[in-house]
Amino acid sequence: MHVADILKLKGNKIFSIGPEASLADAVSLMVTQDIGSLVVMQADQMIGIITFREVLAAVHARGGTLSGAPVGDVMVRDPVCCKPEDTVDEMRMVMTDQHIRYLPIRQDGQLLGVLSFHDVARAALKAASLENRALKHYIKNWPGADSAA
Repeated sequence: MHVADILKLKGNKIFSIGPEASLADAVSLMVTQDIGSLVVMQADQMIGIITFREVLAAVHARGGTLSGAPVGDVMVRDPVCCKPEDTVDEMRMVMTDQHIRYLPIRQDGQLLGVLSFHDVARAALKAASLENRALKHYIKNWPGADSAA
């Protein structure tokens, strides 16, 4: 399975915010959309990503408040990305080695989507289910399977 396969399952809807937006706006968007990350865009280009991890670190650093903190001050600049032709195993390795839960997918400089560990787990479950059904079908239709009973 490749990253492109997971993108097809998930879809390529991208939630974004500008670097000048407030952290409070970022949190509001993440909560209302039930997502854990936002791509930070400027002039139609990804310049960073912000996740709940950066938000929590900013709240901690500011003594429990979000006030006065723009997204651009706390985002991850130039985030690690994968390509659609990368395998899922390569993507999981990047995510675990870099300790990241949200991974932008780019091709030729164009942002195609953002995948999360949750998306990877869902795709793995779907693949395992398909394989399980195929194996059951194979075993059920094995020559002589009916006469063995």
